[in-house]
Amino acid sequence: MSEAKPKVKIKADVYWAQLNKINDMSGKYQVNLCNLSDQAAAALEEIGVSVQEDPEKKAEMGKYITCKSNKPIRAYDTDGEEIDILIGNKSQCKALVSSYEWSYKNKKGVSPSLKKLVITDLIEYASGNDLSADEEAL
Repeated sequence: MSEAKPKVKIKADVYWAQLNKINDMSGKYQVNLCNLSDQAAAALEEIGVSVQEDPEKKAEMGKYITCKSNKPIRAYDTDGEEIDILIGNKSQCKALVSSYEWSYKNKKGVSPSLKKLVITDLIEYASGNDLSADEEAL
């Protein structure tokens, strides 16, 4: 019997949630879990997950991880109901994260595995299309 992988509960801000649409760059479904606390970052690093910090986006995203999947990622509200609308940046969540080891073409590493995603403060994604119906018709 295989040993259970450790799991870490974290609170984070959601950025670039592509839960039901494949990301053009990675070819996978993915979501960034951002603005991690120092304790969350340390706990993730203990299970082998590399926590990123982009100096150009530090004020906005802080410490973060990117969770990717070959299958659509399911998100739930605090009542346990699945969320089927697009999730916007700065939505807040609680997540259960584990890790897995991988190897591909002479490279290997450890990546985060998102076990559960619960949105605690939903900001619905708005497309940014601010055209009126008349402008849209043009």
